[in-house]
Amino acid sequence: MSTKKLKVGIIGTGGIANGKHMPNLAKCPEVEMTAFCDLVEERAQEAAQKYGAPGSKVYTDYKELLKDESLDVVHICTPNWVHAEQAIAALEAGKHVMCEKPMAKTSAEAWAMVAAAKKSGKKLTIGYQNRHRADSYYLKQVCDAGELGEIYFAKALAVRRRGVPTWGVFLDEEKQGGGPLIDIGTHALDLTLWLMNNYEWESVTGSVFKKLRSRENAANPWGPWDPKKYTVEDSAFGFIKFKNGATVILESSWALNIIQSGEAKCILCGTEAGADFEDGLRINGEKFSRLYITKPDLKAGGVDFYAGKSESPGYIEARRWIDAILNDTDPVVLPEQAAVVTEILEAIYKSAATNKPVYKG
Repeated sequence: MSTKKLKVGIIGTGGIANGKHMPNLAKCPEVEMTAFCDLVEERAQEAAQKYGAPGSKVYTDYKELLKDESLDVVHICTPNWVHAEQAIAALEAGKHVMCEKPMAKTSAEAWAMVAAAKKSGKKLTIGYQNRHRADSYYLKQVCDAGELGEIYFAKALAVRRRGVPTWGVFLDEEKQGGGPLIDIGTHALDLTLWLMNNYEWESVTGSVFKKLRSRENAANPWGPWDPKKYTVEDSAFGFIKFKNGATVILESSWALNIIQSGEAKCILCGTEAGADFEDGLRINGEKFSRLYITKPDLKAGGVDFYAGKSESPGYIEARRWIDAILNDTDPVVLPEQAAVVTEILEAIYKSAATNKPVYKG
């Protein structure tokens, strides 16, 4: 393995870049961040000062950043509407690409990204960090070992009682493509399909609601939203049928009058056992004519006076992504999988708009 460090450029140095990408890349010794781009130059300069290698460059135009032939990898941390444009340009410029979720606003854009990755020979992955949680990763091993049997029913859950993001362009339908469904529902759906290993959908029926967004002075952890700027849904739901007969119900909301809430969770029901994340990871089934519930111990410790070291999903995501590049292996999140997630989200919106089921073409 080469001792050369991978040079990484960051496009978009806002909340998700500062909250996940840059601090976790900084923990990877094989990486140095050498280019930072943001429409707000001061924000890019701050990122370069905090995370940049000596001599790092700052840009306000991502196309100028991509001209840097020394860059090996680009992380795209920008609003949804520019994901495809920027990812395709980066791939064509010969860079490996990590793009934040959701993959794109539309399925056409998502599959164009897949095609660009194949043509370039570079790796493309999407930032679904919930696959890298200890509970998710353990359950994936359980599912792949066949311990749940055939998983024929599931719920994908991303439900907030109140949790409307009021900054950036989250409330702008034109730039985001949607609200909670495309923002957090995408995490729950990705996690569920990955655990089921089922991407062959057949039909989608969706409902989208804009019932609470017009409220003035609403209770919200980030302060009241502006009803005039709130152009996306406040909740959305989908009923998804797969070619093998399996069914997934997707529930998503930023604002819903419900007490039991939770994000990036799912419930799986198989012929041999089931699983959920309602009280930590729980696996349920039947043995010797008795029902059982087990909770695997996912703590890193196990030794007296030592709690163990538990890394964040964001760091594990970055670590596995960099390892995939260095070792020339597939990333954990394949772009084809992420494109199917985008297809289904798009179908839910279309079904809700037309009041008809959407069938896989």
